[in-house]
Amino acid sequence: MMKVYNTLSGKKEEFVPIEEGKVSMYVCGPTVYNLIHIGNARPMIVFDTVRRYMEHRGYDVNYVSNFTDVDDKIIKKANEEGTDPSVISERYIAECKKDMEALHVKPATTHPKATCEIDGMIEMIQTLIDKGHAYVAEDGTVYFKTRSFPGYGKLSHKNLDDLRSGGRSLLVSGEEQKQDPLDFVLWKPKKEGEPFWESPWCEGRPGWHIECSVMSKKYLGEEIDIHAGGEDLIFPHHENEIAQSEAANGKPFAKYWMHNGFLNIDNKKMSKSLGNFFTVRDISEKYDLQVLRFFMLSAHYRSPLNFSAELMEAAKNGLERIVTCVSNLNFLLEKAQTQELSADEEKALAQAKEFVTKFDEAMDDDFNTADAISAIFELVKFANTSVGEGASQAFIRALKEEIVELMDICGLTAERRQEILDSEIESLIQERQDARKAKNFARADEIRDLLAGKGIILEDTREGVKWKRA
Repeated sequence: MMKVYNTLSGKKEEFVPIEEGKVSMYVCGPTVYNLIHIGNARPMIVFDTVRRYMEHRGYDVNYVSNFTDVDDKIIKKANEEGTDPSVISERYIAECKKDMEALHVKPATTHPKATCEIDGMIEMIQTLIDKGHAYVAEDGTVYFKTRSFPGYGKLSHKNLDDLRSGGRSLLVSGEEQKQDPLDFVLWKPKKEGEPFWESPWCEGRPGWHIECSVMSKKYLGEEIDIHAGGEDLIFPHHENEIAQSEAANGKPFAKYWMHNGFLNIDNKKMSKSLGNFFTVRDISEKYDLQVLRFFMLSAHYRSPLNFSAELMEAAKNGLERIVTCVSNLNFLLEKAQTQELSADEEKALAQAKEFVTKFDEAMDDDFNTADAISAIFELVKFANTSVGEGASQAFIRALKEEIVELMDICGLTAERRQEILDSEIESLIQERQDARKAKNFARADEIRDLLAGKGIILEDTREGVKWKRA
């Protein structure tokens, strides 16, 4: 039985999907105005692992994760560069996808972009107005009438009256002309130099919260199994999503709400002003990003996670222990003379299955990757001590495959990548360039993927193609 901690109820619950054998899952994605930082990476890694384990359990997972591609920060950066906001968002969507690939985060079933879903947002906002849950101010701003939704606060466990008296820090942000300070923006008028869309109320753009409600509904339906993101999104973003979606659709929005804990740097909040702000690219210059993923999964996803050089080194060493074990098993597999299992080896494999069971039990218990990785270490130790001279190919292969499979569920590669020489890289890059000139884009993409699989990241620049090892 799989159990999931539900933020909505504040307790672990048995996971029972709406439709048997299928899981609908929405994970809030990044706002694309810069390279993603390691705080962005945590939910990507965590919920990718949840997805992988669900698929391992046999579920058909429809996984949606959006890109917020219209936002004040995107507009600000575009103005600084003297370009269109779409140029900024497309650039960083592409960069984000590169980092996700390097982190072994699987592409979502759908990666919707907010700017492509404006019509749906206008339609939902109009529904909310028609149902008495929203109103239009004189300047065309549309606000959600928070007190019209009786369940407001049920996710964050906040009381409306406490929010009202709790000071500005707890109030939902918005513009003037509100009927109530707790009301929040669904649509706002355009400002000079900003992108805008036509609407029945004014030329403008949507508020942030309405985006995910609309994209979740379009790609997953009115009711979904899991909605997930960082715990900083519980209030007000996810709280507002629930209010909008349930007020508009008249149905429960999500059965299970999952949130990962914060990431701190040397026990301090990550901040550019403190000089402890790291992008995924920054980390990739010092570590294989498999180490970052391993580090992230070494703690329970709901726990706060402290990032430090010492802990990253420990993660690097831990991952190396597993990779070295598999490398040794591959070496022994080539040398093994006997093919068939002996009776003792059959008993040993039955014992090894106990570690696999431990892994599954840990993951079934609210995706406890920390305990799951401990089970992998136990299996590695067992393999190191059980495979001796005279071991059969079947025995060695079975142990290796168990380790590789468990690591793969975690999105981790257990087999050491074959080294590729600089001269080979340059040769493949030239072949890729020639393929692109010949408009053989399939071959060009194939070469990029080949190099990525060997830990080589390509970057197309004005000066030509640059590369680096992940």
